[in-house]
Amino acid sequence: MEYAIAVIDIGMTNKKVAVYDDALRPMDAQYRNFPPLLRDGLETHDLTAMEAWFTEQIARYARRYPIKGMVVSTHGATFVGVREDGTPSMPCVYYTHEPGDAFHERFYARFGSPEALQEETGTPGFKALINTGKGILFAQEQYPAGFKQTVQVLFYPQYWGYRFSGKTGAEGTYMGCHSYLWDHLHGCLSSVAQGLGVAPLMANQLRAPWDVLGTLSPIFARKTGLPQEVILTLGIHDSNASLLPHFAKHGEGRFVLNSTGTWCVIMNPVPVYGFAPEELGKVVFFNISAFGTPVKTAIFLGGQEFETWSRLLKDIHGRQDLPPFEVAQYRSLLAEKRAFLMPELTPGSGQFPRSIPRVIEDGQTYPFTAIAQGRQIPGVFKRYDQGIALLGISLVMQTLTALERTGLVPGTSIVTEGGFRKDTAYHALLAAALPNNRVFLTDIAEATALGAAMTVKMALTGKKLPDLSADFDIAYQEVLKIDIPELEAYRETWVGYAESL
Repeated sequence: MEYAIAVIDIGMTNKKVAVYDDALRPMDAQYRNFPPLLRDGLETHDLTAMEAWFTEQIARYARRYPIKGMVVSTHGATFVGVREDGTPSMPCVYYTHEPGDAFHERFYARFGSPEALQEETGTPGFKALINTGKGILFAQEQYPAGFKQTVQVLFYPQYWGYRFSGKTGAEGTYMGCHSYLWDHLHGCLSSVAQGLGVAPLMANQLRAPWDVLGTLSPIFARKTGLPQEVILTLGIHDSNASLLPHFAKHGEGRFVLNSTGTWCVIMNPVPVYGFAPEELGKVVFFNISAFGTPVKTAIFLGGQEFETWSRLLKDIHGRQDLPPFEVAQYRSLLAEKRAFLMPELTPGSGQFPRSIPRVIEDGQTYPFTAIAQGRQIPGVFKRYDQGIALLGISLVMQTLTALERTGLVPGTSIVTEGGFRKDTAYHALLAAALPNNRVFLTDIAEATALGAAMTVKMALTGKKLPDLSADFDIAYQEVLKIDIPELEAYRETWVGYAESL
């Protein structure tokens, strides 16, 4: 190979360092999970341990591959404040922390109603600290001394870029991702950024993810053994990175991406930014694509819901396997409309913020906590296969609502990738519920890392994104549609439960 590309891909659960060759073929990858550091009872990111491991892996790859470029992709809703010496000025708190209703009320009293801010910043009123603006206010209140020492507020990909290059910048995919900090209507830092007093601490000119942030700092070059002239691009938000392989193959606006994992992220590239009046207050928002164009988006914690509920069912039954898809069983559960599994395990994180996690069976409610503690077990959970089927139906119900809220129209294809690709029941039910949309599965195992690597190749070669489409293949496997007419009536009842107080 003429050169190699190093990708640091930071998820909430798994961290990865990977290498791609000059034809965007994956050559190597290492994975690791870092438990949170507890500080004053708060879960925080172990930035020091992560940096040591990233450096170690890059040093190992530097001895094996001719690395000429690096990129960092990360999960959303995270920032790091840094001091004059470049070290973190405050702990980096997990965005899953819930500061309580009084905090959220204080935020909106100060900066405006959730609906007004959603219209301006494209950001919904998530609970927890899933909005970066709320995370900054929380840090200001929790760590006032540390915040006074802060000379820069850096989004997560750009923090790591700063650690590796000593240069700072900002790009649109992270700035525009439910942060409350970017005004989508006027293309500038938002009233929230101004009101928090952080506008002077942030880069306000958005660059493209494939722009060069800088070359490696002398310290990082020495630690890794890489030449100092190795470039580092601006970095990219992970969900936006996963769009790039499909943009390269199909252009913009011809598909909706259903990216499944801990977060299920449904992304619909659209020509114009803006909400319909009935969408304000719902968990629908706008990302900014790598091209600076709007991407209407809806999310929910589908992977978390699946892992938590399925683990509970496995523990009840002493099982580790997942039962095969039996369409007759699903049709029976749907037709009877006796049992329903409801979100949300993390309150306010998805499409049904008023819903509490529970099973409803024959009109009786079984709270998740009561089931988990073994105090109340619904009858449908006494059969393992039925419990798993009920969970799968719930995930499809949430996906359908998320797809509708991103503006799905008849004729638009849906591309599913990520963890749910192997779930036959999930995509069979999804395809059956959407008779006017083709549903495809892809064979991309690591779409985020591939998309991130593409930004580096663009920087190194000067090529445009469509020029890279010949470097890789994507197998789009269409899901055959089967007839499940019971879905529509079941969904009407399910949504009624999910939206009721």
